[in-house]
Parts: sequence; C-alpha cells; structure tokens
Amino acid sequence: LPPPTIPSSTKTQTAEIGATVIFEAETEKPVKVRWLRDSKDIASSYKYTISAEGNLHSLTINNIAQEDALGYAVIAGMSKVKFELKIKESEVKEPEKAVSPDPAVAEPKPEEPKEAPPAPTGSSAPDTSGTVSDCSAPEGLPESHRPDTRQDLTGLFTEKPQSGEVNVGENITFVARVCGESLLKKPSVKWIKGKWMDLASKSGKHLQLKEHYDRNSKVYTFEMHIIAAKANFAGAYRCEVSSRDKFDSCNFDLVVHGNKNNYISTDAGEDSGELDFSALLKKRAVHVSTEPEVDVWEILQNAPPSEYEKIAFQYGITDLRGMLKRLKKMKKEEKKSAAFLRKLDPAYQVEKGHKIKLQVEVANPDAEVKWLKNGQEIHPTGRYIFESVGNKRFLTINNCTLADDAAYTCTIGEEKTVTELFVKEPPVLIVRNLEDQMVMKGERVEFECEVSEEGAQVKWEKDGVELTRDESFKYRFKKDGCKHVLIINDVTKEDCGHYRVKTNGGQSFAELMVQEKQLEVYQNIADLTVKAKDQAVFKCEVSDENVKGIWYKNGVEVKPDARTHITHIGRIHKLTIDDVKPEDEGDYTFVPEGYAFNLSAKLNFLEVKIDFVPRQDPPKIHLDCMGRTAESTILVVAGNKLRLDVPITGDPAPTVVWTKGEKGSFKEGESRPEPRHTWTVKNGEVLTDSDGRVHVESTKGHCIFTIEGAERQDEGVYSVIVRNPAGEDTADINVKVVDVPDPPEAPRILSVGEDSCVVQWDPPLFDGGQPVIGYVLERKKKKSYRWMRLNFDPFKETTYEAKRMIEGVPYEMRVYAVNAIGMSRPSAASQPFVPVAPTSEPTGLCVDDISDTTISLKWRPPERIGSAELEGYGVEYCKEGSDEWIPAFPSLTESTSVIVCDLPTGEKMQFRVRAYNMAGPSLPATLQQAVTIREIMQRPKIWLPRNLRQTLIKKVGETINLVIPFQGKPRPQVTWTKNDELLDPRQVSIRNSDTDTILFIRKSERKDSGKYEVQVQIENVQDRASVNIQIVDLPGPPQNLKVIDVWGFNVALEWKPPKDNGNCDITGYTIQKADKKTMDWYTVYEQYRRTNCVVSDLIMGNEYMFRVYAMNMVGLSPEPCLSKDSAYIQKTGIVYKPPSYKEHDFSEAPKFTHPLVSRSVIAGYNATLSCSVRGIPKPKITWYKNKMDITNEAKYRMFSNQGVLTLEIRKPCPFDGGVYMCKAVNDSGEDIIECKLEVRCKYMPLTKKAT
Repeated sequence: LPPPTIPSSTKTQTAEIGATVIFEAETEKPVKVRWLRDSKDIASSYKYTISAEGNLHSLTINNIAQEDALGYAVIAGMSKVKFELKIKESEVKEPEKAVSPDPAVAEPKPEEPKEAPPAPTGSSAPDTSGTVSDCSAPEGLPESHRPDTRQDLTGLFTEKPQSGEVNVGENITFVARVCGESLLKKPSVKWIKGKWMDLASKSGKHLQLKEHYDRNSKVYTFEMHIIAAKANFAGAYRCEVSSRDKFDSCNFDLVVHGNKNNYISTDAGEDSGELDFSALLKKRAVHVSTEPEVDVWEILQNAPPSEYEKIAFQYGITDLRGMLKRLKKMKKEEKKSAAFLRKLDPAYQVEKGHKIKLQVEVANPDAEVKWLKNGQEIHPTGRYIFESVGNKRFLTINNCTLADDAAYTCTIGEEKTVTELFVKEPPVLIVRNLEDQMVMKGERVEFECEVSEEGAQVKWEKDGVELTRDESFKYRFKKDGCKHVLIINDVTKEDCGHYRVKTNGGQSFAELMVQEKQLEVYQNIADLTVKAKDQAVFKCEVSDENVKGIWYKNGVEVKPDARTHITHIGRIHKLTIDDVKPEDEGDYTFVPEGYAFNLSAKLNFLEVKIDFVPRQDPPKIHLDCMGRTAESTILVVAGNKLRLDVPITGDPAPTVVWTKGEKGSFKEGESRPEPRHTWTVKNGEVLTDSDGRVHVESTKGHCIFTIEGAERQDEGVYSVIVRNPAGEDTADINVKVVDVPDPPEAPRILSVGEDSCVVQWDPPLFDGGQPVIGYVLERKKKKSYRWMRLNFDPFKETTYEAKRMIEGVPYEMRVYAVNAIGMSRPSAASQPFVPVAPTSEPTGLCVDDISDTTISLKWRPPERIGSAELEGYGVEYCKEGSDEWIPAFPSLTESTSVIVCDLPTGEKMQFRVRAYNMAGPSLPATLQQAVTIREIMQRPKIWLPRNLRQTLIKKVGETINLVIPFQGKPRPQVTWTKNDELLDPRQVSIRNSDTDTILFIRKSERKDSGKYEVQVQIENVQDRASVNIQIVDLPGPPQNLKVIDVWGFNVALEWKPPKDNGNCDITGYTIQKADKKTMDWYTVYEQYRRTNCVVSDLIMGNEYMFRVYAMNMVGLSPEPCLSKDSAYIQKTGIVYKPPSYKEHDFSEAPKFTHPLVSRSVIAGYNATLSCSVRGIPKPKITWYKNKMDITNEAKYRMFSNQGVLTLEIRKPCPFDGGVYMCKAVNDSGEDIIECKLEVRCKYMPLTKKAT
C-alpha cells in the first residue's frame, strides 16, 4: 500500500504573545501523525493539546511565549509538512535568522539575489555572489516538502563545510574546523571530489588549500579556496579528517551557475582536468565498449591490491568502495582448500605484552606445516611455540611486542593461509601524579610524573594551552624511562597557574604558586651596655637561612679581626666584639643582602669608677645601674640562655644567696615564703650544688646567675641576697619565659565550593606567654606529602576561605599559630574534603499529568553535574502568592519523574525542583506559571496495536491474550462485546487498568471465533475498536473418492472437498497409493490444489487402492478418504491412443502488474525499489537510472523472484536520487515503468532545551 500523505498543507501563522494558536492537518485516511517542534516530538501537556477526529488532526498551542517562535512539522507515514509560528513585530522584534532552525525552510525569493551566510561555515571572497547553504534544496518542490538536510555534528568536526553556489569566474571558500583539545597530534585532512579524486594534487591557480591552528581555542581550521570557478567544477565533494584511530567525514555540494546544465562538462578542454576526470572517464568508457568484453572481476581477483585503483580507472569503475565490497564477497566464495579444513581468520588483534594463539585445522593429521612471518620462516623459540594436536596446528606468540605486528602465513606444500596480526598498544596511564608546588620568584621548578610505559608520548599544558620548547628555553622537557619532567627556569609571577600532563589514557593536574621573597625577622638586635674588657654580642634571626648580610658600624662596614668575629649559622647572624674598648661605642647595623631594610642597635660603653671604700662597707646591690628597678621583669625566650648579672659592693666580699619562688607568691608587708630553690656563693665558690643547667658564680663587683636553655618552669621570682658582717641587701628579679604557642586543634571544614573551601579552627590553649598575632595555613592533596602554604602574612581571624583548588581532588588543611616569638608546631590535619560545586538546575521541568488531588511532574537531569555524585532531587510546592515552600517528599528522590499527592483541589500551586549533591542544593527549576489542581478531561481514544488490525488467527487450544492500550481522563468505562453480545465472564477474563484493557482466554475453542468489540466511554464521549479472532483446527477428510478412469499405466481420481475445513481455507491435498497385495502406502502428490488427479507410472498387473488427506494451515486431516473401488492395471495387449490436440500458444508480451512507487529515503541506509511483471517467455529485465544502464554497477543489486523484481541501492547518497526505470523485453514485446527516488541528508542532532 502507498504510505499515507498529507494533501492539505498546514500554513504558517502569526500570533501575539499570550494568545492561543491551532494548526490543523488533514490526511487522506485516518492514520496516526507526529507533531514536531524544532525537530523534537511534541507530547500532550498543559502547553500543547493534540487531537484527532478521523482524517482531521489538530495541534493547539496555549499561552504563546517568545520561545515558541520556531519551526514546526507534522509527519504522516513518509510525508512531512513544515510550518512556522511567528510573533507579531509590534510585540517583539525577531532576530533575522531565528525564523527557523532549518535552513531549507527559509527559501529566498526567486527575483532577489542570494547572499552568502556568515563565514564560519563557508564563506565567499568579496567578489563572489555564490551562496553557501546547508544543502541545495531540490527545485520544483514546495517549501514545506523540502528534505531536512541538516548534517549531524558528531565525531571530530566542530564545524563542517557546507554546500555552496557560485557563478562562473567567481571565488568561493569552504571551511572545516576540528577541535584539537583531545588530540595528541595534528589531524590529517583530505579534500576529495567525487568518490575518489584527491584534490591535494590539483592545487594551482584554481585551487588552494590552507590550514592554521589557534593556540588559545585549540582549533584547527582547514580551508579550500576555489578561484575563478568553472562549469566543470560543479559536483559532489567530501572532506575527510583522521587522527590515529579516529575518523570523520562530511559531504557537500558545489553548484556553478552560468551554463546550461549546472552539473559536469563533458568536454576535456584546457582546464577540465583540474578538478574533473568525468570527461576522461566517459571517453574511456566508449573506447572499452568497442573491444571484446573483458571480465574485469577476474582481472581484479588475480591482481595485487596496489593495482586496484589503476584497473578501476582503466575500465571506468568509479565506485571504488562498492567495487572493494563486491570483490571481498567474491573472494569469500573461493573453493575450499584440500589441505586445510579450517584456515586462519583474516585478522587477529592482541594487546601489547599479552599472548596470542593462531590455529588451523589440516585435512591430513600427519601433515607438516610451516609458519612464516612477513615471508620469513619462524623457528621455535621461547616466544614462538609450535603445537600439534590431532589435525590442529597452533602457533603461540608470547609477550607480544610491536615487532610482532605483521602478516603470518601457514603453508602445507603449495597451499597456504594468510592472516594479519595487529598488536594494540594499551593506553598509557599516569601511575604517579603531579604535585602542587609553591616556590619563590626566580627559583627553578620541576613537575615530575610517572607513566606506565617507557618512551610514551605526553603533552604538557598550562591553563589549557600546550607548552612547547621556545627560544628562551623557558620550558624544558626531560624523559627518564617512565618518568617525565617539566622544568621551568627562573619562575615569575606569570608562571602561576594549573599545569596538566596528558596521555592517551589519562591526565594529572598540579598548581604552581610563585611568591615574592619576603624576609621575616624572628629576633631583632638589641642595644647593649657593656664595661671595659667585657664581651659585646649582637645577634639577630631571620626566616631564610640562605640569606647573607653585612654588618656596619656608623655606616662603615665591619671587617672581622682578632677582637671582632662575624658568624652565620642557619638563620642566626652574630657580631661578637671581645675586650670592649671605648672606641667600640657606636651604632651597629645589619643589612640582609637583596632586601631593602636593616636592623640597628647601639653599643654603650660603661665606665666603672673605683672609689676608695672603707674596709667595713655593708653590701649593696646596684640594679639601677643597668637602668632597671628592683621589681623589673626580664623576658627570655625558651631555649635561650638566662643570664642575670647583678653588680654588688661590700667589704669584706659578701656572700651571695640566690633563691627562686613563685611569681607573685607574697605581697608587700607579708612574711616572705620559703623559697623553692636556693643557690649560695661565697668568695667565688659555690656552697650549694645546683643541677646541670644552672650556673652561679661571683666575681669582684658582680654576681652572675645563668640557666642554660631556659624552659617554661624556669619562670618566676628570683631573689638575690648579699651578706657580710657589715649587713645585707636584697633584690627581687621577675623572670618571664616566653615561647611559641601550642599548636591549634585540628581545623574544621565548614563548607566547600567548586574550587574553594571555608575552614575554621580554635585558638591554641597556650599562647606561649605572648599574644597570638595571627595564623598560617597550609594545604595538601590527600595522596601527596607536600604541604603548600596559603598565606605568608599572619591571618588574624579564625575563619579562612581557601581558593584555587581543583574540583574533585581530595585535600587536607592544617594551621600554625604565630606570636612575637615565632610559629607553633602544625595542628593535626583536618578531615579530608573534596571541593565541589552544586550542580546546575534541572532542565525541562513540565507537567506530565494532573488530577483533582495529584500532579505528575517530570524533568531532565542538570546539564552540569560536576565531580560530585548526584544524590537526588528535592521537590517543593507552595500556593500562588505564598513564599512558604513545602517539601513534597520527606527525602530526596533519584527519579526524574514524580507524582505529588494530597493536593488541595482547585488551588493554584507552584512547583520547583532542585538537584542535590554533597555541596548542597542547586538553583531551582520552576514552572513558568502556577498550575490549577483540577483534572483535565481527555477525550477517550483506543490505540489498537498494528497486529490486531488484521484478523488474529489462533489454533485450537492456544492462549489468547489481547492487550489494547487507550487514553482518557477521568478513567473511562470499558465494555467488551462479541458479535454485539456481552462476553461470558466464565469463558473470557477481562482485566482493566488506567491505560489498557486485557482480554484473556486460557484455552481457545472454535466457538471463540468472531468479532470482538471494545468500547471506552467517558460520559457521552466514546471510542470503539474491533478485533477479529479466527480459531482454526485440523480439517475433516475429503468426500466421495472415486476412480474415474483407468488406461495404460494411469488412473484418474476425483473427490469432493471435506465438509469441515477447520475454519480456514484448504491449502491442498495429499494423495497416496497402495498395492492391494501389500497395502503399503506411498505418497503420490503433496500440496495438491485440485480435486482430481491422474496417478501415473503404475505397475502392470497390480491392483491399487487410493486415499486422500485434506490439508489446511494447521495440518493434515486426522482421517483420510479411501476409494471404494480398486484400479487394476491390465497387462500388455491393450494400446491406448491419446487424442490429438492443437498446441496452444501461451506466449504473452511483458506487462507490469504492480508499478514502481516513488520514494524518499535517508542517505546512508539501504533502499529498495520493487515491482512485478508477467510475460511468456520470461522477459529480460534491465534497470536504468536517468536513462543510463546500471546493470553492471556494483552499487546496485537486482533480484527477480517469481516475477517480483527488486532493485537494492546500497547506502545511497544525495547523488543517487533521480528517475529509475525498469524495462522488460521478450520476443512478444516490451514494457517500461519508472519512478522517482529522492535521497535526503541525515537529520541534525536535537538540542536539549527546557520547555
């Protein structure tokens, strides 16, 4: 039957925003149609209402919005009609090119000159009037019936060359773009005209091929410039791009205007050979036809593959791909080998490092075989193992390498079998990832990774841009076995960023942070006051132990000598002056090299005047001589030396007693508590021993108390008591030991983002005796050992936002506390965390169904999921005008469609959906407008399955199970009848649901045959459908089998059809005979259609009985019909003279009984054209395309079966369209029939877009 068509075209309409538009289409007969919006199917919803009444179909679009101004289409069978919906310009101004996404729809007016579209797809030179469009629409077709010629943007192309038009003598450019982000090397591109002519060899004054690479966007652009186009340049072109194991191609057309036929010139003029070989091929074809016929396929079978193209060109074969397919099939049909029962497969594949076993089966189990590799015999080794098991022979290759990628041959005498082994390299994996690095400006950086294979190719990128060896040698690449190193010399702030190393099996990221050099001063130099012949020591400590410095005195550099010593140990710089003299007094300065600051202190020289003291002088402590009071406090850093030098006087020399008590342990006026520690010195000798860290000594005029490596417990009040016979004196000195703070507790991760996190911590329990001035944070990847500092200046708050992290990579954080003394030990690491961002909002949220208390919603997943796993969706609703969103479900749902129940009837409700991952909820997807909770009546409609539209035939005893879907709201009432009577529930089971009804008969009988009718009804609206069921059984025996006549060795039989045909047609009879002596039955005829026959070749002198079985689609009748009389074949003596008849002339001229039907097919899929013909004698069939004989074309296959003729076109392209003709010829005449074939391009991929 011809496919349904749409004779009445749906017209384009214009409407205002917010209005309602109805599109109607009428078909020739009641069929199901599809409505499309922007090439996507439209389903019934609150936005779209689809209805059908007989041949009339309608689409209603409610509440029109700006985004509805698109192209629409309706499809019935193979017929497609396109139309548009436009918005009035008074309401909104449409962009010029937003009328339709299909370029074939918007056809320019004939009288207006066509202009070239924008130049990314295909651009013309300024002097051209050619147009580059998606595909040339066939002329003569109405606008709405033009094929959809959009090309599928898949594979390597990001932009494909488009078909174009140009006038003779003008220029045109075709552009193709390929994204190189995922490619390890530059792709190769071929421009081809026709099916095989490579245009690379045709570059010259009329053709130029150009290419360039954009390093920022990583896009390769390939251009083909046709200059001063000629008429013979018209035709089909193809662009092919390949990169390693990836391949993509695109077909496009060039139409040249300005000659009588816009196709191909047949004159081989001066320039015709530049882009066209057609004229040469045609001349060769004429020349070949005059010579004796040659079997080209036999020549090709005996020729090597390298000669195929030359032979095809010589004999005029243009379809090389079809030729190779046919030749491959012919080679498969070769005769079986006498020596080999089973040959090697055509090819084998194995991964590098694995083993492969090649197997053949030989006819002679004792035969000796030889194995050859690329023609050289293989001898058994540790890698090559030969095995012989029965008639099977094996070659095992262990630990395959790329050298094993070769052709292998197994020979027995003169016979051989050949195969090819392809060794596949496994993907190169990164086994050790890059690590983040933080360096100072000017240093050298090395990023190192390790891959799974030695000698593998890797690609280095910085912030997505590939790195290369430039002239300044900024970047150097080093390979050492499996290790690959990127070396960056003399880094600057511009080198900060994310670095990536890529292989064909993975990639690894790392971040480089470059900091300016900032020198911190941990301990400044202090002013000193010293006496003659004492030692003066200036000491400072800086953060960088590699920094050197210079000491100055009053602006003059200090040079080391016998009294002056300059030392640099680690981070500590010292200037020591022995035997201080008055001239050493002055300003001393330390200047670090490379930094614009200095550290200064003053050296004061103290002159000690010795006065005559009477012999009986009471002791006196002179603390004020050092500028301190008696209650002064001395600070000492933990680990440093505590030295208390107290000047004393007294005659005779007093005894010195040092005691230590708790700080603030007694008040003024109270009795002094007992000291915890006591040290006594008399005449320079220690009377009370002390531990190893404490040293007490007394010299003339001084008593010195020293503690090596002060600790926190050394803090307190130290008292010095001097006594002699003349009296005593006492002084208290407060000593405070300060230290770095304790480490904070492990930090807590409050929240994470796409490339950041917020971390919080608590202050340390002990601040080291000095207030905490800030904190320093570090981070590292979980699997790394390298910590990276995030801040160099102390951060004063206890909450910090860390940025510049890689999404999806687990990290850990730790914190240091900093006071005036220094930096604490690090805290414990935080719990591992992964920077992630919330997903994008769900797309395509719409109402799928609605009732009085429920609503069904559906949506599509978010376009961007991110590195975190999607946990589910949260559905919320609220009343219109309210801001209180209520969760529809207590937990998240993983499905993209839900039914929300228990909603108030008649209320206007708003709904929204949010996607959740470990980073939290995404932005909500909300319905465009509030929805009224009220069930919408849907007209009842039965969707009768295709297999039930014809009579359903079942055998007796089989099960009948009919499932008939329907639609309608509220739930319709379903009624089944048989022959206008209600069904008996004892014999037939009926089960109904909201969407379908099921009729079930467990064991069918003949009486179940009949016409079953189902009716669905909602109030006064109903729909009906009928199903014819035929229960068939074995037929009864034939009747009245008689022997009509006996002559010679023949018997004529006749019978009547059976009374019971089994409820179906009798398909034939089986006739059997039996010799009356033996009664052994033998079949004479099977599937015999008539009710009379002649049984021949009977044996003379025997008597025969006959019986007949009836047959239908179920089988033979259980019982036969026996002949009442027997037939005796008389012996010789009786001569039968057959009557003479005039021979009838059965010849008949060919006549087509079923015509060819015009078709429209999609390019790339096999197509067939069929018709039927009769004629006696059997006519000779010839197929033509555009009146050209295509009998010997490899692209076409012709079949003839019982008068049914079929032409198969293998994977047609747009150039296979045209007029096809079939011609039948015999001695009595000829007949011709023809049709049109249209080949359409593939559809563009559908773009996801929220409704």
